[in-house]
Amino acid sequence: MAKKDFMPKTQDGYLRWHDTLKTGVTATTPGCVATDVTMLAADNTAIHAKMTAAALADAASKAAHTELNAVISTSQENVRKLARRIKNSATYTPAIGAQLSIEGADDSQDMTQQAPTLDTTAKSGGIVEVDFNKLGAEGVHIYSQRDGDAAFSFLASETHTPYVDTRPLLTAGKPEIRRYKAVFFLGKAEIGLESAVVEATARP
Repeated sequence: MAKKDFMPKTQDGYLRWHDTLKTGVTATTPGCVATDVTMLAADNTAIHAKMTAAALADAASKAAHTELNAVISTSQENVRKLARRIKNSATYTPAIGAQLSIEGADDSQDMTQQAPTLDTTAKSGGIVEVDFNKLGAEGVHIYSQRDGDAAFSFLASETHTPYVDTRPLLTAGKPEIRRYKAVFFLGKAEIGLESAVVEATARP
């Protein structure tokens, strides 16, 4: 029977796996020489450095998008006030409103008070589909907690429902409980409230 690839597919998982490999391999490990130890150490240092750089870039990007959303929100408030003044003018006509593209509903849905609604469908092979609504957001950030996890951790950024969780089972052949929650995002900034936590039993 063919075996699954021994290397984890996720970046975090691979880094943890590589840490263990680097620690375990020595010049006396069967089939290894001193240059292999040097190679593993160099690769491990490079991976850690790039992982740190990527994390810092992600944090900076999210901060920038948060600031962008704040500026857009302020601009929208200013424009709404201006549109009301224009519409209240004695010389205002619908033609002017059409020309300025200010005809329509003045109030939009307040995303800061909205939360996604999640639903899960467990399928064979450890696959779980997570359905969600977007309302006026670009998508959702999905967080997950599995058996043995101390807390929820970021799982995916998804713009089209459903999100398909294809992670292998923690123990081959053994069902496991997976919990999910989500929050809307605009740009890379999260907005609104967290969803209720939903559960699914991932099965072989």
